[in-house]
Amino acid sequence: MAGSEALEKGGGRVEEQGMLFEYTVKLLLVAGFLELVLYRLISRLGMHLSKVAEKHESVRLTFKGLSSIGFTLLNFVSLLLFLAFFLLLFNKLRAVGVGRYDGLLIPSVSLLLVLTVAFLVFPPAMLGSVVYNVVTLAVLVILVFEYLRTHPSRVQRAMVSCYFLGVTGWLYYQILSTTYGLLGLAAVPPLVHEINRAGEAMMVGSSILVFWAYGGTPLWTKNRRQQRRAATFAFVGGGAFLALLFLDYFLGLYDPALAGSIRKAGEGIGWIFQMGMGYTFYLPFAFYVTGLLCWGYTVVKLVTLGRMAGFGLGLMFMAGYALQLSHLSLMVVLGLMLLNLDRRRPVAVLGEPGQASQLATTGSPILGEQT
Repeated sequence: MAGSEALEKGGGRVEEQGMLFEYTVKLLLVAGFLELVLYRLISRLGMHLSKVAEKHESVRLTFKGLSSIGFTLLNFVSLLLFLAFFLLLFNKLRAVGVGRYDGLLIPSVSLLLVLTVAFLVFPPAMLGSVVYNVVTLAVLVILVFEYLRTHPSRVQRAMVSCYFLGVTGWLYYQILSTTYGLLGLAAVPPLVHEINRAGEAMMVGSSILVFWAYGGTPLWTKNRRQQRRAATFAFVGGGAFLALLFLDYFLGLYDPALAGSIRKAGEGIGWIFQMGMGYTFYLPFAFYVTGLLCWGYTVVKLVTLGRMAGFGLGLMFMAGYALQLSHLSLMVVLGLMLLNLDRRRPVAVLGEPGQASQLATTGSPILGEQT
């Protein structure tokens, strides 16, 4: 009997783009995490503890060595990003993972890469910064529009939309502030601080929605291991959220001096993350920790399964909120591209013999598949 129901092949595994791309993305995720810790966070911690470093030579040398390693990792991450973009765009040109939006995506991403290389050779002035941020925003609009059209899940759409609004808040702040400076205007651009703070809240909200969109386990699942893991994570995450949310209040009742000391320590941590990732921690600290737990659990789970979404989400949120360096913007773009590749693809229609084998063998990634 001839049928009209389509078969689906599970898509979105990182090895589908070839062995070289697979190991490039895996190494990029590890190197990006180490660069975040050693360069963007620990180097700022060394600035915060400058008085301690002046008194103890070993502390100064330790922070100097870690910062040097982090700066080397920054250059290494940039090279891996260019390699990953080259392989991914090359595979798209060879009709591997072809999409209806590739006609816009390929030239726009290529333009962004060309601008990145040009600005590395010739550091941009204010006009160059505005152009780069505008091109980045245009690429993100294409990627998000493609995601919303190809992913039917409402939760996943809400997560990506929330993330896009968060990044847009930062880009709006940067574009308008730089434009006003370029024009020599002393006035404050309209709503830049309000939108910047709203963007940070959106980023935190999207980091929490990540668990619901990609990492959650249905309550009706028959897999007891997944049930135990989900229950354990929910218990630990909920307990940490409530404890951090009311910690300051109960410490104030117990010992106001201790509560004041913890507040000062929290301000120091907030300063480090603000300089390294752009978060000002104006929201209750519990929301940031909850977002970190949800993001970390989801990324580890998906990366273990070899899903494109795991690597994409890892790169997107490791870039942080303040995209002050060009490689951070490229991490966001690459992360969204990987997220778009993580979906189920139709293979054939029942009742048409031979069509399944033809569609299943369309295109072959460079350097072959990993077996």
